[in-house]
Amino acid sequence: MNSTSTTADQGAADRPATFRDVFAVAEFRVIFASFGVFMIGETVKMLALSVLVYERTGSGLLAALAYVTGFLPHALGGVFLLALADRWPARAMMVGYDLLRMAMVAVLAVGAMSPSAMLVLVAVVALFGPVSNAARTALLPEVLHGDAYVLGRSLLSVASGGTQVAGFAVGGLLLGLVGPYGALWLTAVTCGLSALLVRVGLTRRPARIHYAPTTDKPARGAIRETLRVNRTLLADRRIRGLLLAQWLPGSLLVGAEGVAVPYAADLGPGASAGVLLMAGAGGMLVGDLLVGRFVAPARRERWTPWLALLLGVPMLAFVARPSLVPAAALFAVATAGFAYQLGLARRFLDAVPEGRRGQAFGLVSTGMMAMQGLAAAGAGALSEVLAPGIVMALAGAASATATLILWPVLAPAVRPRRSAPVAG
Repeated sequence: MNSTSTTADQGAADRPATFRDVFAVAEFRVIFASFGVFMIGETVKMLALSVLVYERTGSGLLAALAYVTGFLPHALGGVFLLALADRWPARAMMVGYDLLRMAMVAVLAVGAMSPSAMLVLVAVVALFGPVSNAARTALLPEVLHGDAYVLGRSLLSVASGGTQVAGFAVGGLLLGLVGPYGALWLTAVTCGLSALLVRVGLTRRPARIHYAPTTDKPARGAIRETLRVNRTLLADRRIRGLLLAQWLPGSLLVGAEGVAVPYAADLGPGASAGVLLMAGAGGMLVGDLLVGRFVAPARRERWTPWLALLLGVPMLAFVARPSLVPAAALFAVATAGFAYQLGLARRFLDAVPEGRRGQAFGLVSTGMMAMQGLAAAGAGALSEVLAPGIVMALAGAASATATLILWPVLAPAVRPRRSAPVAG
């Protein structure tokens, strides 16, 4: 290859991928569309189930549990079942989970179960949620390559936030038109549609890890295998550092979201926590879109620690108890820093063994959800003894401190070589 073509290849590699590049890939369009349908259905299901449980029991506590029951088992599924994401073909895993959800929602819509039994059913099915999510995430680098993979991840993050907003709007409309049971039946339709899109639109790929009775490596149960590989991944210093870098700075900031309601109440009449939360969601979406689409790959990686620092620093101003509009602006600027994770995307992909991508990506999601829950709970506890503005500033300080500690991991270095495969 002559020097001119080499220079051209390097220039192309350093240019950010475009939306046209990403959506030109038919399989990504299927993943994107099915994920959007999935998220709308999940949001409508949670809303309808919460309303239904409240109507039947009159209990605010049970209604709240109904709203979060689908998420609570996520950590358990991530700890004990993630090996399935690599041991089963991705398409089969995603279709199977959609069909399982469809059957569950149909049973709920019949209305024959008690509220407690409904919650148990939703929790059991949700155990397999992180496995399906991990299969989808691990499939992305097989469909999109180079910087298109990073932009594809950014678009899925944007779709997650946007479809949740759409799901709340659609869910509220459906509840008014057809009631919670009708909304659940329509949710079952979204499950079937998602399964159909994946089954028809994605190519069948074999599982990444195979176990056969004739090999010298005995088959292991999913729970034992998940625990073993989780330990192996966490024992790798490079992978562990990248996991902590993805978990801590953003998760600690979530503590500030956890006290948005008392902060708004503390500002007085006319202040709405919804304004703060929408500003936070908007800042995150805009940050992901701008950094993912318009910042060159090499520059995006150089910006990673600075974007992570952006998460925490604006929140320090909440010590001064800013009014609603400045507070919303600060929150939007801070959450734009979540785009730092895009700078870690390819580095993490390079660091994990190809045969364990599903479990590795699932571990990222599981750890993030667990730490966000802990951060929100901790902030809520602190708000009982400290002013909400002080708690939000402390959340920002904790995020910034974590960024400074993890700076050597967040700062780009020589791209790590791919790890040797984890032993089967």
